[in-house]
Amino acid sequence: MFGAFERMVAFRYLRARRQEGFISVIAGFSLLGIALGVATLIIVMSVMNGFRTELLGRVLGLNGHFNVYAGPRPLTGFEALAAQIARVDGVVSVTPMVEAQALLTVRGNASGVIVRGVSQEDMRHLPAVSDHIIAGSIDDFSDGRVAIGVRMAQRLGLAVGDELTLIAPQGNVTAFGTVPRMRAYPVGAIFDVGMYEYDNNFVFMPLDAAQLFFRMPQAVSSLEVMVRDPNNLAAARSAIQQAVGDGYRLIDWQMSNSSFFTAIQVERNVMFLILTLIIVVAAFNIISSLIMLVKDKGRDIAILRTMGATRGMIMRIFFISGASIGVIGTLAGLGLGVAFAENIETIRQWIQGLTGTNLFNAEIYFLSHLPAQIDWHEVAQVVGMALALSFGATIYPAWRAAALDPVEALRNE
Repeated sequence: MFGAFERMVAFRYLRARRQEGFISVIAGFSLLGIALGVATLIIVMSVMNGFRTELLGRVLGLNGHFNVYAGPRPLTGFEALAAQIARVDGVVSVTPMVEAQALLTVRGNASGVIVRGVSQEDMRHLPAVSDHIIAGSIDDFSDGRVAIGVRMAQRLGLAVGDELTLIAPQGNVTAFGTVPRMRAYPVGAIFDVGMYEYDNNFVFMPLDAAQLFFRMPQAVSSLEVMVRDPNNLAAARSAIQQAVGDGYRLIDWQMSNSSFFTAIQVERNVMFLILTLIIVVAAFNIISSLIMLVKDKGRDIAILRTMGATRGMIMRIFFISGASIGVIGTLAGLGLGVAFAENIETIRQWIQGLTGTNLFNAEIYFLSHLPAQIDWHEVAQVVGMALALSFGATIYPAWRAAALDPVEALRNE
């Protein structure tokens, strides 16, 4: 497609002489702009993908794909109902659960927490917690002992064996009025799921203890249902609703977290559009540098035309000159972006150690580390877009060079 003569002349024009240094500087900034734009897009998209994957994994690891409620009242007869749901095709597990809010106090420090009561057997089958026990044991999750997150333990100075006091929202009615109902529970295990909200605000309690504390004898708050394919909820919802009947309400994980994940998706799209402007600006720099190069090389173009060069050859020469900037910049940005995304947590730790600042606060970003997941399909889209913009930027200057009249060009010399 491109002859040896055309490539030789094009690359010679890229190596500007001293008097053409300004054009070379603009071309260099164009290359740098495309490289930084591509690298930034790959890094940001990878981090956003990592955020979504990590948050989704932790949310679905600690919460069911569906929750079955009996309206505002506790769910009674849950054993038979759980058996009916478990027989539905595609259902993996059904977990009876008591969940309510309470006030936790330790040595005068008080904070609101979410108490979740599950059986010890169901706790073992909750890998997001059972596989991340850092103190104590899942075997100690019984006889009224509770499991708390590592952030809560650090904040309140708790260790395995220490006691915490829970105050229920429903008090005891006596002749002297309503008296707060409270009870002390020893800590049997401390977990670290890596998500600040759960590590700081959740208390797991044995199911029988939670039923007693929240006054739900022989009842639970809801049934937590895990299905085989959490991304295809329509078929599972219909089958589960048919199994439980119309007296029960189903809430899936997408409904429970819709605002959260929608916000991530919107932010991801906006960031993509904003960062694409970096590549667009670099493409305009290619246009300006090539137009200046065509104007400066008018005499050379005229001489080449008189020596037999065709309009197509001239156009291809300047197309190669501009496209080379885009290709080299895109490949450099691809390598830089992938390398940065693969080692982003190491780089973050190094910068934090160097500056002494916290670049990724878990209290703000929910996660304890900076995630990044490279989607090679998206990387291919970014590279293709950068190359398309670079190639498109060369068309007009190359056409102007090919349309130059050699007589007019030499007349002005």
